[in-house]
Amino acid sequence: MLKEKLQLYKNHLSEQTKRSRSERLLSWVFLSPSLLGVLVFFIVPFFVVIYYSMVNNPVQKTFVGFENYVRVFGNAAFRQAAKNTFFFSLIAVPLAVVLSLLLAVVMESKIPFKSKFRTFFLSPMMVPIASVVLIWQVLFHFNGLVNEMTAIFGTQKVDWLKSDKAAIVIVLLFLWKNLGYNMILFMASLSSVPYDLIEVATMEGATPWQVFYHIKLRYLSPTILFVTIMSLINSFKVFREIYLMAGAYPYDSLYMLQHFMNNTFQSLDYQKLSAAAVIMCIAMIIIIGVLFVSEDRFGRDIEES
Repeated sequence: MLKEKLQLYKNHLSEQTKRSRSERLLSWVFLSPSLLGVLVFFIVPFFVVIYYSMVNNPVQKTFVGFENYVRVFGNAAFRQAAKNTFFFSLIAVPLAVVLSLLLAVVMESKIPFKSKFRTFFLSPMMVPIASVVLIWQVLFHFNGLVNEMTAIFGTQKVDWLKSDKAAIVIVLLFLWKNLGYNMILFMASLSSVPYDLIEVATMEGATPWQVFYHIKLRYLSPTILFVTIMSLINSFKVFREIYLMAGAYPYDSLYMLQHFMNNTFQSLDYQKLSAAAVIMCIAMIIIIGVLFVSEDRFGRDIEES
């Protein structure tokens, strides 16, 4: 009797093993198109870029080590583009995160015309980028609406896109395009904060600021990380708007890394382009890594509770 039970148990285990293997094989079959796409369009091109960054040209393919990287760092246009991109992200990304969080907190409270305000901030997501650029050109042209409005107060006209104030225009455009999406993410995250904790803190005499900082903000830390990363990525993609507004060679303060990449690609300097792309990738990995470490330390007590 015992031998029969052992045999039945072994047969059952064998059937389970075969079933798990077939299920695993079937899952890999379904995943294979996506994995193949990632391999062909992302992983292989990434290593090709690294390879190009370390050869003298795609024809001779002579290994030159980090010579292309040194050449990129010595390029004045790259330094200008990197500085502009860094300062733009340093200003625009924190503003996008803080202002969208502030809007989400305001929308969470009981204010009149809440749905109208929400629609107003979400409307930029539905407007094509070409129309947005056209509106901004009308507003900030030398003879545009902004100069006409400021002239009422006796100020002189400013050529916004061809002066040191050009970065202000792009920051405003970036905020206008991204605040609505970030606000919706924060509103969804605020709705998931446990209400009982807020109620207990209020009964214990906590002020609204203390409730926000010690409870809500800690539960919002994963969303803050996500919104920051998305805003950072979008800040590197602002080239599209600048290109449509000011062309491939805009005013110095608007010359971004994407302009450098695009102009280098047009000259078919693959080595310099590849080296610049690798440098940009390393910088992004470092920044995102710092953000992940900061979020992990700030939100660790929430995950452990």
